[in-house]
Amino acid sequence: MIARSLLFVPGHNDRFMEKSISSDADILLPDVEDSVQPTSNKQLARDIIVRFAKDGKYSGKLVFPRVNSPESGELISDITQLTINGINGFMYPKAKTGNDIYFFDKLLESIETQKGFPIGTFKIIPLIETAAAVLNAQDICTASNRVVAIAYGCEDFITDLKGVHDSDDTSLFVPRAMIAMAARANGVIPIDTVHVNINDLDDLEKNLKVAKRLGFEGMLSLHPKELPLIHKYFSPSVEEIDNAKRIIELYNQSEVNGKGVALFGDELIGPPMVKDAKNLLNKWIK
Repeated sequence: MIARSLLFVPGHNDRFMEKSISSDADILLPDVEDSVQPTSNKQLARDIIVRFAKDGKYSGKLVFPRVNSPESGELISDITQLTINGINGFMYPKAKTGNDIYFFDKLLESIETQKGFPIGTFKIIPLIETAAAVLNAQDICTASNRVVAIAYGCEDFITDLKGVHDSDDTSLFVPRAMIAMAARANGVIPIDTVHVNINDLDDLEKNLKVAKRLGFEGMLSLHPKELPLIHKYFSPSVEEIDNAKRIIELYNQSEVNGKGVALFGDELIGPPMVKDAKNLLNKWIK
């Protein structure tokens, strides 16, 4: 699954929903949670998402609506109405432990059985938004086979932490690293937090550089204008693809020649480098 960019769009805003389907986002996140206010608009959001799916507007797109938390009283309505063809899964907010994801998994299983979908049809992207969730990120990753990625929600996290979102993002560095490591340790995709100031693309690029170094594979987005920069940092360059091919070629030659050692420039080619090269090509070269 390619998940460089995950674009939030308020589900009750028909105009924004129409714009989102023409965007280059890898995954659309039509929202039924925080951006849909007042509460009376949540049913409108569900109705619009269902209409888009039934009209085929999501064709060729990956679509993961962000549902409401169990405490909201809206979750059952969300998933009973939105478990339909054209929807790939759900972003689950404010998960604190693996038990939260297990609970959501079983709800989906019950609805899939009732509606005749194969068990496991609808995937889950948990949103890590609390201090407890960061500390329990590994359990959240392994609580269900439906979990394909985990995403960081920094604003709710900072509120829960009672910390400060400073200009250098010092308060975000450790949780970002922990989330990326938990995801990679368990074979799911780590997705970095939104960049709140959508007009400061220079700061977005600064954050993308950090995210890339930490091992993230994608980023949550609030506006389509951010997508070109996000895709630039989470897509391999032509040089990276060529290097991956060359690394595999040199390694294979060394095995055929019985040398057991291969060099890429001045760097010794070892199994981790070969594995990285193969992973890159398997993901991006069809």
